[in-house]
This record gives sequence, structure tokens and C-alpha cells, in this order.
Amino acid sequence: MEALVKGFAEISMQDVAQVGGKNASMGEMMKHLTPQGINIPGGFATTAFAYWTFLDFNNLWEPLEALMGGLDRRQFNNLKETGAAARQLILQAEIPDFIVKAIKEEYARLCTNGPAPVAVRSSATAEDMPYASFAGQHESFLNVKGEDLVVEAVLHCYSSLYTDRAIKYREDNGIEHKKVALCACIQKMVRSDLAGSGVAFTLEPESGFRDLVLVSGTWGLGENIVQGSIEPDEYYVFKPTLRQGKQPIIQRKLGSKQLTMKYANDSRDIVNVPTPEEQQHQPVLTDAEVIQLARWGILIEEHYKGPMDIEWAKDGLDGKLYIVQARPETVHSRETGHEAFEYRLKQKGHELLRGQAIGSMVVTGIARVLASPAEGNMLKDGEIIVTRTTSPDWDPLLKKAGAIITDSGGRTSHAAIVAREQHVPAIVGCGKATELIVSGMVITVSCCEGKEGVVYEGAVPYEKVETDFSHIKSPGRVKPMLIMSDPGQAFKLAAYPAEGVGLLRMEFIITHTIGIHPMALVRYPDLKDDIARKQIRELTTGFDDKKRFFIERLSQGIATIAAAFYPREVIVRMSDFKTNEYAALTGGMEFEPDEENPMLGFRGASRYYHPAYKAAFGLECAAIKTVRNDMGLTNVKVMIPFCRTVAEGSKVLSVMEEYGLKRGVNGLEVYVMAEIPSNVVLAEKFAAIFDGFSIGSNDLTQLTLGIDRDSSLVATLFNEEDQAVESLLSEVIKRAIKCKRPVGLCGQAPSDLPAFTAFLVRNGISSISFNPDALLRGIENIVAAEDVVREDQPGKQLVKDDY
Repeated sequence: MEALVKGFAEISMQDVAQVGGKNASMGEMMKHLTPQGINIPGGFATTAFAYWTFLDFNNLWEPLEALMGGLDRRQFNNLKETGAAARQLILQAEIPDFIVKAIKEEYARLCTNGPAPVAVRSSATAEDMPYASFAGQHESFLNVKGEDLVVEAVLHCYSSLYTDRAIKYREDNGIEHKKVALCACIQKMVRSDLAGSGVAFTLEPESGFRDLVLVSGTWGLGENIVQGSIEPDEYYVFKPTLRQGKQPIIQRKLGSKQLTMKYANDSRDIVNVPTPEEQQHQPVLTDAEVIQLARWGILIEEHYKGPMDIEWAKDGLDGKLYIVQARPETVHSRETGHEAFEYRLKQKGHELLRGQAIGSMVVTGIARVLASPAEGNMLKDGEIIVTRTTSPDWDPLLKKAGAIITDSGGRTSHAAIVAREQHVPAIVGCGKATELIVSGMVITVSCCEGKEGVVYEGAVPYEKVETDFSHIKSPGRVKPMLIMSDPGQAFKLAAYPAEGVGLLRMEFIITHTIGIHPMALVRYPDLKDDIARKQIRELTTGFDDKKRFFIERLSQGIATIAAAFYPREVIVRMSDFKTNEYAALTGGMEFEPDEENPMLGFRGASRYYHPAYKAAFGLECAAIKTVRNDMGLTNVKVMIPFCRTVAEGSKVLSVMEEYGLKRGVNGLEVYVMAEIPSNVVLAEKFAAIFDGFSIGSNDLTQLTLGIDRDSSLVATLFNEEDQAVESLLSEVIKRAIKCKRPVGLCGQAPSDLPAFTAFLVRNGISSISFNPDALLRGIENIVAAEDVVREDQPGKQLVKDDY
């Protein structure tokens, strides 16, 4: 007779048909990955043969097939009744004594020191295929202790093959019900209720970027993450620098973790209790534990040869981390990466609320506020579901939705996972969506504006633009680069055909993720503004050293972009706020002078060595040092803006060295913006102390023609193609080439004006940086210009120069 139960050590991925996907995966990891140091809880599987035998013994084949045959496959109006009847048939049946005996004997072997708590999970034989994830479709039972209760849990697992969501999922994926067997996965219990648990993806789940591991965690049982009941901790770990032994955590987000799921009085009953406030502000994992889980994730991914969705748990008794489940990631693993749709809002509307954006789409539709799946009859196809949170019970409804909005949850919540699989936008963790949105309202769900999604009132006009990178012709010599500022767009834009980031504007990160004037952090104890001090205290909760808040937030923003484009170069412009812009930051009024013309005043390089800002520049340098030296992202280069004189450039380099950033050490290159006529006139002298030039065409045009580009009265005279401007452009390119220094240009003109691009190419520009929406058009202009140069200069080889 075939085996009724099998220990994990006896099974592998070759046995999916015998023990189901979950069991096969646990056996595979036990056999091949435990020797590599990954902790896998011991356990055993009931087999498909045991399930088929159970059906035979109770004569269940025909009644189950009759129930499935009567299923309404068009509207699924009788899904609820059909599922309930099928489950009742199984629960009223009896597991044969010889199968019960086999389960009890194997349980006794697993628990050598007497009855011990185990997890009893469902494992289906058609489970976790590369194109369909069965996560959450069947039932699991935790903290089950005693042989009789284990047998009872197995019977309930059998019945969960016919949950409403499992039936619907099989129907959607063309899987015959009678060909799927339900096996039970009986596994030693990891007491995560006494510690924490979570999930890990071995890619970035929104963009599909492969060089990241996303680890999320919460206190207690991980079901709160899946259900989206809480905001978990999240960590982004960069694989290449992890392998190099660097500090690879490029992004940390401390979630509120407002609830903790645990067992009531050490029983099987689960309670969700408020997390103590002090614990909400503590990370679930140490950095070392995050890195350990990321290493394990990489080993699992390499073994399975594809991106994985992993569940981890920390045992509060022995303090160890364990992997309790691993399945293939089912969304991005099938994408080619060549074609993309980009959504763009044509205008902004009245903003209702914000949350975490899932996907990058925009959808306009009618809102339908639902308290539970029981209200599903109110939902019409294409409407936008608005609810507090979701669970697998929602799956049949979510597949009808045009978009999903939830009050709670994070990037690894159930709503987020289903939204990705269904290719619909979702905004999770909105807080008060169910209070601010009313059923019947027309709303626009926008996930195209970065990591934050926005819900707008009414129908906001947008466009959907298709791009196909597979047919883009690459330029010969001139490098197309991107202009960037928002780390939330980094992983999506990294797939674009750019050779790096020619201009990373630091100001966006300071404004959007820090929001505080750096000198207000440096001199926090001495602030005179009580209101600003209170705001800063609230914004920097958890940071006793307020300066560390600035360094950590800025370094994570820069590192995110640097990792996305690694090993392509990322040129970071040090801060270039004007005094009025700095003053608008929290605490800024106390540190900024009131200038008549901030455009020509205390900005750029002049701030970096001045006593009024030098300490703040030190924080910027500390962030760059963290990114390059600690995180290992040496593709980051630094650029100094608005450097008026060579002497000023030398002062800035001296201050950078004072703060631990010495040009040339660890390969550090420092560029200078060429945006003042003095930069052109003395280009050779600037080239002697800097490693390259980046032309700021806006300021150079302004200062060459004497035009305030903020003035509408003279705006018509602003023209990068003016002969005087082009003369200076030609001159600085020529002098940079003579000094063997790369010279690029950042601006909109090369994408809008083909003739201007041709002028730059003809003069030998090294690179041109474009805004993302102008990149493809800009590349076409570069290629066309290079073709003209070839025709004008037969035999000339247009290849990228090595400076």
C-alpha cells in the first residue's frame, strides 16, 4: 500500500502530486537548505493517497462532483451554498482508523518529549504554481496539541479544499476540482506569538526589481500582516552589497504594529490585543536578523531558481528565526520587462486621502464601501472596493473590483498581494477611507505618483502611455541619463533604457521625507521657536540624536536610487535650496536671512563652508559617506552646485574632506555644475580640482542673458538656443574635452528641441539627462543627431569615451 504519511526528510519538490505544494517545499528545504544553515521546523505530511482513500471510504466522490456540477459558473450566485454543502459533507465523514493510526504514530515520533504544539496547514496538490498562488485559499490551524486534536485539524483541512475562495480560484485557473487532493502539513509550532513573524519577498513587489529582498515583520502571529490589520516594519535589503559584506539595508520603515495576535491563555484560541505603545516604537527585528533573513531568502531563491514569497517566524522560547513556508512569487516572475504602461495625471483633483500605492495604475470609478464579504451583493463589476481590511474570504469579490482601498495594511498585506495578481491598483493603509468615502461617490485612485497613492474626489483626467523598450536604439557615444528626485519611483525607472542618473536632486528627499531644516536639528536644544521644537520632537520620535534622523532619512533616499541603478552611476547634487525655500522647512525661519533675490544669493557652494550652514552640510556629507562607505554603493558621485569661483570650489572640497569625504578616496568623484559664466571662462581651472562637469542650462541661460527665469514679463526671451548661450555651451564642452573631463547637460531642451540636441552632440557632449517622461524622445533625438554627425564626418566612430 502507498504511504499515508511521510516525514519532511522523505519528500522533495518531486513529490507535489503525492503531498501537495507546501509539504513538498518544506521537504525540499529541509533536505537541501537546512545544511546551509536555514532553520526549518520539523514535521510530516499526510499524502494525497490518504485523501483519496478518505473519499473512497466515505463514498464522497459522486456527491462532491454533483455539487460542483451544479455550480453557477457565470455569476457564481450559489457559490456560498455550494461551498458550505461540500464542506459539511467532509466534516460529517470519518477518517479511517488506519489513517488515524498513521497520523498519531508520526505525531508521536515528531514530539519525542510528549505531546507538543504543532501547526496543521493545508497543502493542495495543485498548489503554488508559477502562474497561480494558492496563498490563503485553504485553512491552517495553529497551536494544536495532542494526537486527537491533530486528527481533527486534518479533517478540517480536508474540508477547506471547498472554501468559497478555493472553489472560485480553481474555477478561475481552469483546475478540475476532482483532480486536486488536500494533504495536511503537520509542523512543529514556532512560538511567534511570544516574539514576531512576517514575510519576505526576494524582489521588490511593486516593480519586480530583482536585486532586493523586502522583509516585513510584526509582533506576534503573522496573520495581522496578511490581513492588513496593522502597519508592519519594512526593510529593503540590497542583494549585491549583501554579498559584498557591506551594510545592505538601504531602507527602514518602522510600522506602528498597533495590534499583536497571540494565543489566549496558551490555548488554540487567538486574540488580537493592542500593542503597548512602547513596543509599537520598537523594531521587531535587529539589523542582524533582517540580514540573516535576507541571506536565507537569497539561498531559497537560488535553490528554486526564481523569486520567492517566504513566511518567517521567530520563536519566543529559543530566540531563533525559522522559515515556515516558501512559495513562488506569481506576478513579476512572468514579466518580460520590455513593455510598460505609464499612467500620467493630466491635472490634480481635490485630494481625499493618501496611503501606500500598490502598482502604478490610475482608475476612476464608483466607490463601494463594504464592511465584510457578506455585503458582496452590493458590488458591481469594476467598482472600487473601500473597506477596513481584507482576508482571503474577500477573493471572489476582489476579482470584480476596479481598484481596492483599505484603511489598514502594508505592501505585503492580502489586499496588496491580490491587487498585484489581478493587475488592479490598490491604496492600503489610508487610515480613514471608510469614513471619508461614501458608496456611490465617483473617485480616482492614483498610484502613478510614487510610493504614496492618492485618492481624488471625482473623475481626474489621465492618460495611459505604452512604452516598448525592446526596440529602442541605443546611442553610440552620448550617454542618455535620467533626472530624478523621488526614491519612490526608483525601481520602476531603473528598467528604463538610461545609463544612470545624471542628476539626483537631493531637495525632494529633504522636503518630503525629512521636512526639517538641518540646522534646526543640529541646534535642536537651543531652538527659540517652541512650536517648531514641538513639531520636530514629534517628527523625530525614536531619535535621541536629532542629527541622526536627517542622516538616516537622507542616506536611505539616496541609497534607494543608487541601488536601483547599481552599478550605473548616480550623480547626487548636494542641496541647492534658495534661502526662501530653506526657510519654509520646519524650524527654518530661525536660520535663514531674508534676501531680495534668493536666486542670486546664499545658495549652493557658498553655504557649505559658511558658519551659518557648514554643520548642516556636514550632515549631507555624513549621509553620502553612509551610502558609499557603509552600504557599498560606490556608484554614487557628488556634484557641487552654483560654485562661483575656483577658490570657493577648493573650500568646499576641504570641508568635505573634513567631514570624511575626500575626493579620490574609495573612488569618490566630485563634479561641479557649469551654470555660471565663470565656470565656462575658468573651465580648465575648475577641471583641475573637479572630476567632471554637469551643465545647468537653466541657470546658465539666465545668467548669460540676464533674465530672471521666475519673471513672466521677460519669459519669452529665455532661450537655450540663443547664440550667446550656445557659444558658452560650446566653449565649456570643448574645454572639458581638452581637460579629459566628462561633461553632461541636464534639462528639458534636448528632448523638446532636436536642433539643440544636434548642437550638443556635434560639440561632443558626454551625456544628456532627461526627465523620465522625456527619456525615450530624448534618446531618439540623440540617435538622429549622431546619424547626422556620421554623415557629415564619414568614418568617424561614435563610441563612448572613457574619461
